Amino acid sequence: MSGQCGITHEFALMKICQNSAGFSRRKFLQASFVGTGVFATLDVPKAQAVLTKPEGDPGHGLKLGLTSYTLRKFSLDQVIAMTVDAGVKYISLKDVHLPLKSNPEQRKEENDKVDAAGLRLMGGGVIYLKNNEEEIRSAFQYAKDAGMPTMICSPEPDTLDIVEKLAKEFQIRVAIHNHGATDKKYPSALDVLRLIQDRDPLMGICMDIGHTLAIGQDPIPVIQQCAARLYDFHIKDIKAPNASGKTVAVGRGIIDMVQVLKTLIQIKYSYHLALEYEAKPDAPVPGMMESFGYMRGVLAAL
Repeated sequence: MSGQCGITHEFALMKICQNSAGFSRRKFLQASFVGTGVFATLDVPKAQAVLTKPEGDPGHGLKLGLTSYTLRKFSLDQVIAMTVDAGVKYISLKDVHLPLKSNPEQRKEENDKVDAAGLRLMGGGVIYLKNNEEEIRSAFQYAKDAGMPTMICSPEPDTLDIVEKLAKEFQIRVAIHNHGATDKKYPSALDVLRLIQDRDPLMGICMDIGHTLAIGQDPIPVIQQCAARLYDFHIKDIKAPNASGKTVAVGRGIIDMVQVLKTLIQIKYSYHLALEYEAKPDAPVPGMMESFGYMRGVLAAL
């Protein structure tokens, strides 16, 4: 992220939060960039970089992390290093980084790498589940072997009885992902809720906020309605409220991130808040770091 880029978002956030008590340029810089290496790129005196830790929890209990799909063009070792450099502690893995066809030893080895780096593995996916009990069982075994407490998935609706049975057997949470207008099964998180709300509490939702807005739904009431079953959350920003709206760094799009983060705090959301930055797959780090910086700044001002 360039210095100009960081300064632009600093002033944008100050405007959003101008009525927030105790908010200042110094506090925003402190909350946004400490631990990310971004200070080296900002044109500020070195003295301003000597900052104190914010009082209390600047993240309000939210587990801000990364879904590794953001870094899909990189190896797992690179993904781990980039995640650590971003200053977050939580990660979920796409199968490009931990293949579904891996063996138990490989899964343990990759889990050990994540753990040794000081990261917490929150889940894996999205995993697509066809109506084949043997394949579904294999996916649950994959999650168990890898130490994933949550399996982020997109099962065929006629498999939900099997998925529920195996979720209880393996004691792994299921978070069904909504994929917007192109998803005939679960375009909205509310479609997921309708199908799982009377099932075992292990059956839940992974809400993708970009796909939610892209089908014309206000994310705030959707978050509120899904709160009791919200077990994973893909946070991103988009340029337009439709299927053609491309992903941009958080804070540069049209999603009201202040209200989104406020709502997650209000419902006491305790699972993974995973950045999924889909743009520029060959060079995602600047947008990824900018997104984390923006969200940290918002959270510090709340």
